Amino acid sequence: MNDADVIVIGSGAGGLANALCLARAGKKVIVLEQHYVPGGWCQSFYVDGHRFSPGVHYIGAMDIGQDGSRILEGLGIANDLTFFRQNAKGYDHCQVGKERFDMPANLNRLIENMQQRFPAERRNIKRYLQLVNLAQQELHVVADLETFTDFLTAPYRMRHLGKHALFSTQRVIDRYLDDPLLKAFLNMQCGNHGLPPNKASFALHAAVMGHYFNGGFYPAGGGGGLVKAFTRAIKQHGGEVLTQARVTKILVRHDNGKPYTYGVQLDDGRQILAPTVVSNADPGKTYQLIDNEFLSPKLLRRLQRTTYSVASLNMFLVIDGDLRQMGLDSGNIWYAAHSNLNEVYRQLLEDDPLATDEFPGMFISSPSLKDPTSYDGRYHSLETVTFIPYSRFSAFEKSITGQRPEAYIQLKKQLAEKVLRTLEGRIPGIRDAIVKWELGTPLTNSYYVEGTLGNCYGTEKVLGQMGPFAFQPKTQVEGLYLCGSSTLSHGVMGATNSGINTAAQILGVRRPLDLLTNDPRQELRVYPAEHPESWPEWVVKKAAVKSRRVREGGSVRK
Repeated sequence: MNDADVIVIGSGAGGLANALCLARAGKKVIVLEQHYVPGGWCQSFYVDGHRFSPGVHYIGAMDIGQDGSRILEGLGIANDLTFFRQNAKGYDHCQVGKERFDMPANLNRLIENMQQRFPAERRNIKRYLQLVNLAQQELHVVADLETFTDFLTAPYRMRHLGKHALFSTQRVIDRYLDDPLLKAFLNMQCGNHGLPPNKASFALHAAVMGHYFNGGFYPAGGGGGLVKAFTRAIKQHGGEVLTQARVTKILVRHDNGKPYTYGVQLDDGRQILAPTVVSNADPGKTYQLIDNEFLSPKLLRRLQRTTYSVASLNMFLVIDGDLRQMGLDSGNIWYAAHSNLNEVYRQLLEDDPLATDEFPGMFISSPSLKDPTSYDGRYHSLETVTFIPYSRFSAFEKSITGQRPEAYIQLKKQLAEKVLRTLEGRIPGIRDAIVKWELGTPLTNSYYVEGTLGNCYGTEKVLGQMGPFAFQPKTQVEGLYLCGSSTLSHGVMGATNSGINTAAQILGVRRPLDLLTNDPRQELRVYPAEHPESWPEWVVKKAAVKSRRVREGGSVRK
């Protein structure tokens, strides 16, 4: 007898969206999460009462009527969420050497500001950014193909994407623009997919840029706010979300010569049975849970040659000081030491990370400036991210978290010092204001989110592993499906869409967006992080309560 209709392995954005869609369709769903809190890369954690979300730094398209907000409303969780709009004048601050450009939250304003900064390239700036916009819009055409006429006219409707999709971002931008600094500014968001311009397909980079053309948004409560909304809705529809439930085996048997899944086995030996299993883990982790006898030689060869996205060093800092006086706001900072981003990535991912005093690239962001409900009136939270080769940590991967060898501890100390030097170079005086910091390595990421080689974005988003070449939701094992960053797309909304897409395949729904409901009672609340006069009373009160607790010497932990 089955325990559920569907088992979902992993509770990242893709797994939670998938479980919610299936539960809303009447399926009995059980989500199994190996960690002690759900969320995967969306989870939040606390350092001395200050909240951090290592995988959620900003999300695009959350204003009224935009794609992101419509999806959350269609899933029925928008009323449980609040987002804050980052600085509209610069949701991303791009620093290349000593030069800076602020990315505004409007495509026309971006074009105008770029033209003012680089007047010699005025015409080509407009042509290039209009191309990026057309290409990212045409990516949505794929989801709308239904009739024979749709497919017949698709090549024309997707002509800009089709003309450039097979080329690298570097090759396309070089056709339009000459100034190295200008190209660096426009390519700084490569950090959102982890590939340098000469490896990232133009289609991928256009999708990422387009996602943020209307600015960046941050959820109240960080990534944990999203997780709470998803898990609450799943439970309301009869689903379960179990933590500390590590799956050690996907149960498969042959039936008439074909492999079928019939459930999973947990690390305590318990079996949970279901005719359908969805894995939100990456392909490497998923297929390790299945005996090779059930996998074809072709699939095994593919798994061997699959490459994974970048690994990262993440530092989480508690700051006793006014970050705004230090020059920060709710916008993120993307830093590169020079304009050759291909070389920056090569240095980060190939050179010895201890060979130089500073990292040549870094992402810097303050959750407490993006989410006013998390600021206690005195202490700010600050995060940094930089990419690093996983190979530097592979010697320690079999060691146990909390019992790592001394060599690993010393390596972390050296890398932490390098992170702090790099941070001080961008924000002078910041070191004197640090009261606490913690450093997460690729092994930390592997431990908490079970990613192959500590990856950030699932499989590497090179052309040969995207779109029709990506791992598809339906696998060769009957009843086993995939979702998450290694299938449709990465990032919070990319993974969310992947979960919806996989649910549609399981339910036999042709258009995934048909799983979203049009409920006028659902409305996402969005407030500007930079304008406290527009915040609702509950936001002001929440911040005031935290501030009072700090003044009285109490805890700020919720």
